[in-house]
Amino acid sequence: MESSSQTTSGESYPVQFSVEYPDRPLNRLTTAFRLIVAIPILIVAGSIGGHEGAFTAGRHGGTVAAGTGGLLFLAPLFLIVFRQKYPRWWFDWNLELLRFSNRIGAYLALMDDRYPSTDEHQAVALDFPYPDATRDLNRWLPIVKWLLAIPHYVLLAFLWLATLVAVVIAWFAILFTGRYPRGIFDFVLGVFRWTNRVVGYAFILVTDQYPPFRLSP
Repeated sequence: MESSSQTTSGESYPVQFSVEYPDRPLNRLTTAFRLIVAIPILIVAGSIGGHEGAFTAGRHGGTVAAGTGGLLFLAPLFLIVFRQKYPRWWFDWNLELLRFSNRIGAYLALMDDRYPSTDEHQAVALDFPYPDATRDLNRWLPIVKWLLAIPHYVLLAFLWLATLVAVVIAWFAILFTGRYPRGIFDFVLGVFRWTNRVVGYAFILVTDQYPPFRLSP
């Protein structure tokens, strides 16, 4: 796993994300037909609302569900504002759903050739601590977090366009060499990491610490 990210205050950012670099020959056949091979797991994910597209982690912000069938957003927001509570099972649902969708996203981004598991973490690591809503979260901030994160949305829109191009280049590289270029891998990983930080801050509301503007840990 990658080293902990450091904020300007010297503390680790609460949302931690990493993907193990596949320092081995990747499966060229499944890489060549990745979108087709991924259809079954996309159907499974779609049935629970946990996946919205090829690079889902970059698009959670605009498609968060208000209730069951996707990331819980409005329900925790209301409970934090009015009761200063974040039910543990809602937190666990959001965490596991994000882990699952990120495994699919990493698979589609060719970062791992192992088929995404519905429960095992595999090469993708995503974690953030369970917040004490009374002590760790400002009860009014969830109302405006999505608005405060607008600068991130703008930058991530461009970063995900660049990621699409990077993955296409990586696709050709894997077909010809069997390897994922490390520089491209680190860039794609950074975009996933940045996106998950924004999702954790603005939509699943697990931290009040503003996400850093960087790809690195």
